[in-house]
Amino acid sequence: MKITVQVKPNARNDEVVVRDDGVFVVKVSVPPIEGRANERLIEVLAKHFKKPKRSIGILAGARGKHKIVEIQ
Repeated sequence: MKITVQVKPNARNDEVVVRDDGVFVVKVSVPPIEGRANERLIEVLAKHFKKPKRSIGILAGARGKHKIVEIQ
């Protein structure tokens, strides 16, 4: 399954919200430095979908706020 994700780094807490247009807004509590926000994004999505972290991968947008993520 492929989903569109908008990441909001430096949030107060980690949270997943689904907008009406189907985009997942994921708030992560770490800064976007040295890939830490991407790592936390995978952890938060794994917990949300109840999947192991290894089954989640970033297909596009690794350096931006808008990403395409694949969940197996």
